[in-house]
Amino acid sequence: MRYWDTSALVPLFVAQVTSKGLRDIYESDRDCAVWCLTDVEAHSAFARLARERSVTDERALEVARQFDLAWEAFQVVGASDTVKQRAKRALRLHSLTSADALQLAAALTFVSDQPASLEFVCCDERLSDAARREGFRVLG
Repeated sequence: MRYWDTSALVPLFVAQVTSKGLRDIYESDRDCAVWCLTDVEAHSAFARLARERSVTDERALEVARQFDLAWEAFQVVGASDTVKQRAKRALRLHSLTSADALQLAAALTFVSDQPASLEFVCCDERLSDAARREGFRVLG
């Protein structure tokens, strides 16, 4: 099992420079833990790629459907007061956006503040750095 940030999930569905390496990570262990709003972030990324004409509208809809099918198998960390408190702490300690702080907080909540017990898959440099400083082994 690994915790997956949106930045690492999107390349599983839309070809990017990091796609092959991330697919290898995913294929080695398909058990994924994710934050409850990761699906909204992913759909936002797919729509942005279509607006930017990096993919066609039809392709964006198809990858969104594929993502939704994969989502059904993920273990989802809900929005809770615990996640919110950990996110507020993360914002004080790390240079993160609120969404990234919530991602990190969801991962910390999932592992009951034992980050060494779970790999964190991420392609965002600031979030990866914060996850490492919290004690996660970061892949991506």
